[in-house]
Amino acid sequence: MTRDRIATPHTGARGARLLGLGAYRPRRTVENDEVCAPIGDVDPEWVLARSGIRTRRFAGPDETLVGMAAAAADDALAAAGATVATVDAVLVATMSPDTVCPQVATRVADRLGTSAAAIDVGAACSGFCTALELAGALVRGGTSSHVLVVGVERMTDLLDPTDRSTAFLFGDGAGAVLVGPGEEAGVGPVVWGSDGAQADLIVHAPAEDAGPDGLPGLRMQGPAVFRWASTQIAPVAEKALAAAGVGVDDLGAFVPHQANNRITDALARALALPAHVTVARDVVTTGNTSAASVPLAMHALLADGDARPGDLALLAGFGAGLTYAAQVVALPPISS
Repeated sequence: MTRDRIATPHTGARGARLLGLGAYRPRRTVENDEVCAPIGDVDPEWVLARSGIRTRRFAGPDETLVGMAAAAADDALAAAGATVATVDAVLVATMSPDTVCPQVATRVADRLGTSAAAIDVGAACSGFCTALELAGALVRGGTSSHVLVVGVERMTDLLDPTDRSTAFLFGDGAGAVLVGPGEEAGVGPVVWGSDGAQADLIVHAPAEDAGPDGLPGLRMQGPAVFRWASTQIAPVAEKALAAAGVGVDDLGAFVPHQANNRITDALARALALPAHVTVARDVVTTGNTSAASVPLAMHALLADGDARPGDLALLAGFGAGLTYAAQVVALPPISS
């Protein structure tokens, strides 16, 4: 991979930090036997062996994209001890918007009770890490004092439940952080890029290619995606460590996009992570939640006591586009 770029090191007068982290997980837990039934030719043990996923969350009709995003954002504000009055901008990363227009972010801002600037970020599974860099730049540059970054998905709205390459992988949910100023930088320089020559590896099919019953279809060339992610993302992550001026020994956690446990295993091996670095495995119980996966995985580590606020974590988002982004952050608090 030769197209990645390292953002200009953060040398401004003020730094950007993650001040609080929130999450929303849908009420309904779905096990492998349920998602396997419509597919027909796979069983729960095959799903577990292929992906590491045991369960995932499916949003109900009342758990809308906007509602889940706003709930996670409220939780992040509570964790930061802040109010929505401090928020100057709302960035929502999603690949499953319920409308193209109006944007999801504007309705999330309204639900929160603010008229702050509101922007959707469409970078699929790297959307949260991409939006995090945009938020940090707004804070460091003085354009905004505090920015809410939300990753939210209803991936089940995109799925053909009979498609054996995608139906068992995905779930729904939302994660959010409040980004604000700090005397010391808590968000390292991003390393990001794209590989559009392989954009056809993950495609949301148009209506004419929909599955049975006219359902929309997210199509993925799984083996090719696995090869790309498991070989190309580790060098990006290593560049993010170097850009932040830290090594793997300085980390408390590694939080890659929760695509597949086998990909996570490959990345952890390639990075030669020491034993004390906790590797996020939220995919096991939450599935692949695309833009929501990195904040949800961070939240799970903190909620379970596997990481602590202030620990350095290496984040790495990657997916459809193909897009990727990685940075080192100091983990924020969560609400009690």
